[in-house]
Amino acid sequence: MSSALNPINSSLIATGLVPIAHAMGVPVGQTAVLVSALYLASSIAQPTAGKLAEELGPRRVFLVGITLVLVGGVVGGLGQDMTTLTVARVLIGIGTSAGYPAAMVLIRRRAAWAGISEPPGNVLGGLSIAGTVTVAIGPPIGGLLIAVFGWRSAFLANLPVTVIALLATMAWVPRDEPLERRPLRELAGRIDVTGIVLFAGTMSALLVFLLSLPHAQWIPLALAVVLGIVLVSWELRAGAPFIDMRLLGSNLALTRTYLRGALTLLAFYTVLYGVTQWLEAAHGLSSQAAGLVLLPMGVVAALVSRPISARNLVRGPLIVGAGSLVLASGAVLLFTSATPVVVIVGVTLLFAITLGTTTVANQTALYTQAPAEQLGTAAGLFRTFSYFGSIASATVTGIVFRDDVTDSGLHVVAAILAGVSIIVLALTMLDRALKTRNA
Repeated sequence: MSSALNPINSSLIATGLVPIAHAMGVPVGQTAVLVSALYLASSIAQPTAGKLAEELGPRRVFLVGITLVLVGGVVGGLGQDMTTLTVARVLIGIGTSAGYPAAMVLIRRRAAWAGISEPPGNVLGGLSIAGTVTVAIGPPIGGLLIAVFGWRSAFLANLPVTVIALLATMAWVPRDEPLERRPLRELAGRIDVTGIVLFAGTMSALLVFLLSLPHAQWIPLALAVVLGIVLVSWELRAGAPFIDMRLLGSNLALTRTYLRGALTLLAFYTVLYGVTQWLEAAHGLSSQAAGLVLLPMGVVAALVSRPISARNLVRGPLIVGAGSLVLASGAVLLFTSATPVVVIVGVTLLFAITLGTTTVANQTALYTQAPAEQLGTAAGLFRTFSYFGSIASATVTGIVFRDDVTDSGLHVVAAILAGVSIIVLALTMLDRALKTRNA
């Protein structure tokens, strides 16, 4: 439940931006900060939460994260201005970021206690569905909630889920080991506070640049490059680095998993948001109806992922997912405003195959490729790469549809999707490290 909160909150707000703008008396464009605030907070907090889970205990971090989401939901639900709503989204972004990496550490710890050497596929599959596949149900849920209860429900919807998750965690998840008493300087060194700060600065500057496109702001990009160089230099010398640069350089299989996951989600998010915009503009569908068109995609993706996760399959599903992504991207090239909605639903099911196969297979690859003692940070960094994909997709659709949402614009998006899908297929087919895993 906690792991599902981040992707659902990422997309839940989409149908509430216009009502929020009207309620706050601001232009619709200003509400985009509510989207970017969660992206920024999450991209920084995901690996940070993983590192803290490794050092302080995953249950503690998990509980703190859930509590922050609860507070963010209350603050946003009662907020009277854009500043308060933005603070609420930051709290939700930080809090939801603890769910996935802490859960991965909890699962690894539980598997070691139970003497399980192979990845616990069914458990990882459930986590994958909760953490990624559920993003597809965000728009229809958001459209329904806001239509019935108003825009504040986009924040208040977190309350019942977080209360249940909080009580369940306190009741059922074993307590962490007692914390050792350490000098503050030693604890800061083990957590690598300097590395976290440098990473946060680099990500903030880079995301400001990406979100500024197509009207590029070059100063944030230059700052991101400088801070990135300093970050790499620091992490190479740190005794307990926040991001182990040597590991990324030596464990190229893990690095490719990050890249493959980011590119796949770039394509998926482009469909999720780009096709949704096109459905509303070309077919005249309401936001709720457009969200419902994509709802079967999430359901089918969940169904596809279960047998794959149960058998810990990696290479075969990744090839199938990349192949279906190529086919689906080609099909979008043929869409016109006269294309029946039922045909569009059929094509989205091809994307569902991609989502269902690649999310669980990449997660299993991550579980086996990352060192056990660094799994939390590795899992959080995997989610950060996913956010790069989602932000890149928003940049693509923003540039292509900046003047109008048309069939020709959708075809440009489809051509970009096709290029990305071919790269994903090549990365998968040529990755020899995947051959050592189950087919």
